[in-house]
Amino acid sequence: MIEIASDKLSAAIDPLGAELSSLRDGEERELMTDADPAFWAGRAPLLFPIVGRLVDDRYRLDGSEYPLPQHGFARRQGFEVIEQAADRVVFRLADNDTTRAVYPFAFTLDAAFALAGATLSIDVTVTNSGDRDMPASFGFHPAFAWPLPYGQPRGEHRILFEQEEPSDLSAIVPGGWIDDHGWPSPLDGRALKLADALFERDALVWAQVESRSVRYDGGEGPGLRIDFPDTPSLGIWTKPGARFVCIEPWHGIADRQGFAGEIWDKPGMLRFEPGQCRTFSMQVTLEP
Repeated sequence: MIEIASDKLSAAIDPLGAELSSLRDGEERELMTDADPAFWAGRAPLLFPIVGRLVDDRYRLDGSEYPLPQHGFARRQGFEVIEQAADRVVFRLADNDTTRAVYPFAFTLDAAFALAGATLSIDVTVTNSGDRDMPASFGFHPAFAWPLPYGQPRGEHRILFEQEEPSDLSAIVPGGWIDDHGWPSPLDGRALKLADALFERDALVWAQVESRSVRYDGGEGPGLRIDFPDTPSLGIWTKPGARFVCIEPWHGIADRQGFAGEIWDKPGMLRFEPGQCRTFSMQVTLEP
């Protein structure tokens, strides 16, 4: 683990996947998942070059098919540390023989983690380092402790959206694909009251979310504000009974049920021209 710290937070990042694995407050209370393998052993994988699952775990490009697992391959790749200081670290993944076998593009993926006071900033930059257009999506997948370590009961925890969210949700059907017919929104005003029953099928997915930040707390006391200025979709997920909730800003989404088009037509897919780069940011702030 690579550790960084400020006067109010400390973080540990695993070079395997450049995965945030621990975030603690100034009294060493853990704000992330316990990663109990009985539910899910992940902590905060980076989702690249796709978000969600492909139909049959394959995509089509220029008449050829390639296998690609759910959420892509970045979370299973070792990243190189290219910068490091007491409060900041930058990791890099570049294309290699393994990635090119399933994703025939030259790229770099830089993940910068920095702590300043009570805020953790994560900035991930995707760069097309090849000589042809490159399709890519990106998403964050952090799992926060549910309940938070501040004494409020698990059943009192909520997620408060910055804006009203009038749209129905997209449904995830068995197999992990998206059904755009939608679910009625479970929000009460701008608040999502967390309960295991919400997640009996799978994640809650806002394909077009109006908010660019949410606050997660126990109804009172300290909480986490999660800002996501660059990602238009949001997933919220756990497994019933688990001690975490994932708040997942995405630029991209799983395939729609029955999708058979090329990867360029996949929802949320971006086209990177040669030399083009784009940064996706998320900030996590511990608020009183």
